[in-house]
Amino acid sequence: MIRIPLRPLARVLDARARGRDPAPIERENLRLRHEQMRDRTRRQAEWRLLFLAALFFMGFALIGARMGLLAASPPLEARPWQGENIAADRAEIHDRAGRILATNLVTNSLYAEMRHMVDGARAARELAHIFPEIDGESLARRLTDPERSFVWIRAHLSPEQVQAVHDIGEPGLLFGPREMRLYPNGRLAAHVLGGAGFGTQGVTAAEIIGTAGIEHRLDERLRDPARADEPLALSLDLPVQAATEEVLAGGMAMLSARAAAAVVMDAQTGEIVAMASLPDFDPNRRPPPPTEGSPTDSPLFNHAVQGVYELGSVMKAFPVAQALEMGLVNPETMLDTRGPLRVGRFSITDFRPRGASQSVRDVFIYSSNIGTARLAQMIGAEAQREFLERFGLLEPSPVELAEAARARPLFPSRWRELETMTISYGHGLSTSPVTLAAAYAALVNGGTRVEPSLLRRPQAAPGERLISEETSAVMRSLMRAVVASGTASMAEVAGIGPGGKTGTADKPNPQGGYYSGRVIATFAGAFPMNDPRYVVVVMLDEPVDTTGTEPRRTAGWTAVPVAGEIIRRIAPLLGVRPQDTAEIEAALGLR
Repeated sequence: MIRIPLRPLARVLDARARGRDPAPIERENLRLRHEQMRDRTRRQAEWRLLFLAALFFMGFALIGARMGLLAASPPLEARPWQGENIAADRAEIHDRAGRILATNLVTNSLYAEMRHMVDGARAARELAHIFPEIDGESLARRLTDPERSFVWIRAHLSPEQVQAVHDIGEPGLLFGPREMRLYPNGRLAAHVLGGAGFGTQGVTAAEIIGTAGIEHRLDERLRDPARADEPLALSLDLPVQAATEEVLAGGMAMLSARAAAAVVMDAQTGEIVAMASLPDFDPNRRPPPPTEGSPTDSPLFNHAVQGVYELGSVMKAFPVAQALEMGLVNPETMLDTRGPLRVGRFSITDFRPRGASQSVRDVFIYSSNIGTARLAQMIGAEAQREFLERFGLLEPSPVELAEAARARPLFPSRWRELETMTISYGHGLSTSPVTLAAAYAALVNGGTRVEPSLLRRPQAAPGERLISEETSAVMRSLMRAVVASGTASMAEVAGIGPGGKTGTADKPNPQGGYYSGRVIATFAGAFPMNDPRYVVVVMLDEPVDTTGTEPRRTAGWTAVPVAGEIIRRIAPLLGVRPQDTAEIEAALGLR
C-alpha cells in the first residue's frame, strides 16, 4: 500500500530553508486532496444514479408491456367468487324485439355465525319484526344453541330488508351475495315463462333452476355457462302480449268465465306472438301447486297448453276442408240437413234448423251439425282420423313448454261411425287451443303444416303440404263469410277483414255426461283473410252474457266479441295496414 503523506515534507523543509512560511503549501495540498475525494465521490454517486435509472426504466418498460398486452387481449369481466363450485349463471330471456322478459338481480342471503354472535335472543326478536313469517321463538332457540356454529335464515332479501337487518347491529348476522331470477313485467306472459327457483345453495352463491314453463323446458340452455351472455330470444311480442292479456281479462270478468285462453300465432312460421291463460300469477312470487281440488282451478294451470277441451264447431273446418280436398263436394254442393239425424239410439240436431237442405257453404257459415255429420259419413272414419292426425290434432303440442308434453288430446279408442260424426262437429275429441291454432294456420296459409313454437325463428322452413292451395283459398273465403254474415259477425274489424269459425261445446261432467248450461266457447280465425298473417284462437270456460233479457252462452255472444277486440288492438301493433273491406272480399271471391 502506497501511503501519501498528509504534508509534503520535502516542500515544507525547502520552504523553511529558504525562510518562507510552509502554511500555504499545506493548505494547497489539503485543497487538492479534498478535490480528489470530491471527484471520486461524485463518480460513485453518478454510477449509482445510473444504475437506479436503469432499474426504473426496466420496471416501467415491463409495466408498459403488460398494459399493452392487456389492452390487446379480449376483455374479461371480473366475476364474484361463487363458492362451493355452484354454477349461478343464467341467461336472460327476451322477446322478439329484445325487450327483457326475465333477468337476474344481485341480492343477498342471510345467515348467522355463532362465533360472532353477541345476543342471539335479541337478534331473533328483531328478525321476527322484519320477517313476520319467521317464528321468533324457534329462531331464538337456534341462535342461542351452543352446539350450533351456523344457522341459515333467509335465501334472499330485498335492499330494504338488508338495511333493516344491518341496523340491528348484530355482528353474528352476515350477508352472502347471490343472484335471483327477476321478471320485470310481473304477471305478463307468466305461463310462458313459468318461473325459477333456487336449487343447490351455498353461503355466497345459489343455483337458479327453472320450475315451469320455458324456464324449465330450456333449463339446460339457460344454464349453459358458455351461453350465459347470449339472451334466449322468444317469439313473443311484448306489446301484443300485453294487449291480448288486457282484453282477455276484461272479457273474462265481463262474462263471468271460470277461465280463459288466447293464442296469437304467425300463420306462416308457427311463431307464437302472444299466449295468455287466465287466471294467472306473478312468477316473482310463484304460488305453490294445489294439494286439493281440481288442478284446472289453480292459477298455475295453463289453459292454452295444458287444457284439452271439446272445442265444438270450430272443428267443422276440418271435415269441410277434407271433403273439398277429396273432391267429394264443392262449396255449392247441397246436403240433406233434415233433422234429427238418428244414429242408433243417438240423435244429432242443429241449434238453429235452416231447412231440409243446405249448401256446403251454408252448412259451414251457419254451423249445421247435421250437414257436417253428412260430410263425415262421406269421408269415413279411417280417412277422417288420418286427416286429423296429419294436422297434429291427435298428438301433444311440440311447443317449448314443460307442460305441453303432458297435455295429450283425448279421443275414442274405437273410431266408429257415431264417433266420426260427432267428432266432425267438435264432440268426442278434446285438444288444446295452441294445437287448434297450429291446425288453423295450415288451413289458411296455403295448406302447409306449421309447428307451434315460442322461439324466434323467422326463417322457418315450409312444412308438409296438408291440403292444396285451392282448398286453402276456399276455406279462407268460407271463414271470411262466417264473420261477414254468419255466426261470428261481432269479430268484424273494419279494414282488417278477419275470418274464422265459432264453437260452442257442452262442458263434459267428470262424473259422466255433460253439464247443463255450462259450455266451452271458442273462436278460431285469422286476419287479414285475403293474405292471412296471423291466427287467433280465443277460448272461454263457462262464459255467460247477461246483457240481454236472457243469459246467452254461445260463442257468438262471448268468445267472438273478445276475439274481435283483440284483433282490433293488436293489428296496428303487428303492422297490419287497413284495407278496403270490399277489396278483401273481392279477392276472396265473395263479391
